[in-house]
Amino acid sequence: MDFGGADDILFEVRGRAGIVTLNRPSALNAVNERMVAALSRALDAWRSNDAVAHIVLKAEGRAFSAGGDILDVYEAGRAGQPKPGFFADEYRLNASIARYEKPYVSLIDGIVMGGGVGISGHGSHRVMSEKAVYAMPEVGIGFFPDVGGSHILSRLPGEFGMYLALTGSRIRWGDAAAVGLATHAVRSERLPELLEALCEAGNLDAALAGFAEDIPRETDDARMHAIARHFSYDALDDIVAALRDSGDEWLHSVHDTILSRCPTSLRVAFRQVRAGAAMTMDECMRMEYRILQRMLEGHEFYEGIRAALIDRSTPPQWRPARLEDVSQDDVDAYFAPLDEGDLVL
Repeated sequence: MDFGGADDILFEVRGRAGIVTLNRPSALNAVNERMVAALSRALDAWRSNDAVAHIVLKAEGRAFSAGGDILDVYEAGRAGQPKPGFFADEYRLNASIARYEKPYVSLIDGIVMGGGVGISGHGSHRVMSEKAVYAMPEVGIGFFPDVGGSHILSRLPGEFGMYLALTGSRIRWGDAAAVGLATHAVRSERLPELLEALCEAGNLDAALAGFAEDIPRETDDARMHAIARHFSYDALDDIVAALRDSGDEWLHSVHDTILSRCPTSLRVAFRQVRAGAAMTMDECMRMEYRILQRMLEGHEFYEGIRAALIDRSTPPQWRPARLEDVSQDDVDAYFAPLDEGDLVL
């Protein structure tokens, strides 16, 4: 079944399921333009196909999806031809998945970050295995938690989403299940059997329940309470100060981690997550597209990618270099209306 994604993304209808397979294992299934366009076409076609009762998204290789294909975006931007069109299509796809009329099941068996979260995290069912590693690490590369991060992270309990946004920390399946990022925990070795059950399932939830396990959280109660307390402030500077003055060694390490990230990205991420709590998914995507346009015009994103992926011998040179030097006007500019109008979803 061909929806135009070449071999990067594969489609089939098996039994009652429309199966999507991310098929770029050598690139850790990074999401590119072809994959976004093909998945959008498949979902449109399957929306009205009565033979398809639900969607199942899976991946080949050791990663589910490590993010978007940002090297292509970097190269285009460095050539003076930034590519907001890719992000516009990706954001439309994220919003479409969030409102999709049929159950949408993601089988996450490996790394899931950035763009991979965008095509899995908004679906109705999010299955994670013990091999799953979840992160939104964008503040470390001069970017921001996009693909609907403002909607997902703002709704996690106990300020856990703000913690993930500002630190870029990786979590495993226990924490993901505890805060609702995963709806089910299923061991990796059982995922092929689960897939077959989903293809035949008349009752999707019953099929999933037959494979799911109750698993312990990795982060203990004391640290969860500390996150809830220290990340609850209404100003980023107050969060940083509370972590610095906590007297707790682990919280000090969290403080240091935050201050190692891009200062501008931290300011933007804090504001977007706080704002996203009161927004619909569509409103979040329009806000994120405003931020995205300014990121592609600026310095931080390209400098972050250079340091992380191109020239790893020198650390990123952020401008401004310190959190206190990022002004309110600087931050406001990322959220200002676009001259050409907001993203049409």
